[in-house]
Amino acid sequence: MTAGVATRSSLADDLSAIGLGDGDAVLVHAALRQVGKLVNGPDDIIDALRDVIGEAGTIIGYCDWQLDDELRDDPAMRPHIAPFDPERSRSIRDNGYWPEALRTTPGARRSASPGASMAALGGEAEWFTADHALDYGYGPQSPLGKLVEAKGKVLMLGAPLDTMTLLHHAEHLADFPNKRILRYEAPILIAGETVWRWFEEFDTSDVPDGLPEDYFATIVEQFLATGRGKRGKVGAANSVLVPADEMVAFGVDWLERWGKTR
Repeated sequence: MTAGVATRSSLADDLSAIGLGDGDAVLVHAALRQVGKLVNGPDDIIDALRDVIGEAGTIIGYCDWQLDDELRDDPAMRPHIAPFDPERSRSIRDNGYWPEALRTTPGARRSASPGASMAALGGEAEWFTADHALDYGYGPQSPLGKLVEAKGKVLMLGAPLDTMTLLHHAEHLADFPNKRILRYEAPILIAGETVWRWFEEFDTSDVPDGLPEDYFATIVEQFLATGRGKRGKVGAANSVLVPADEMVAFGVDWLERWGKTR
């Protein structure tokens, strides 16, 4: 076997070693270049995940939506902007290729809350993506809330720890002062027609006023320091696996303790 090349079977071994198992639901953030050379590209990662979690397990990816905010806010451009369609709208490019690879895999489903939309593949894909709240799409009525309910996991596959989307759920749940709220208008499909709808959610780009942009990484590192979660290599990627329910509880407590200092 060529040195430095990861295969479906070697990736499956790595995923098992880091703590994934049969029946798991796992939200995956992947920096594909960090994994190294793959025989069949990202499909090897998807297949390896499915081999490890089995038919009952579910893979989840955070898609968001590729919508240009400046064009959205230009009245002259509105007639030219296609509405959000869970089946067709592309994942935001800022999240890399991984969510789009997952979204376009046969059998995948995607939730209908545009900015918070997620793709899911596997045994509970329908459940995870159904009934996603259009407003406050990172709250309890979301795939993130369901991941906590299902005692699922989050895998940071070479991805920076400050990109752990699950902690937006902790931001939603935590009680701290001066939460920033974002309101915006965007087009969605309703009964086959384009409708411009106002959306409201906590501003995930800057919810807590006064914390650095990468504070998610601080929370994750402090969580790992308690002995929970696990680090390991998946392919060539330095990776982290954490239990979703414990990670959210830790994040909520961290934010509320921080809030008391404000």
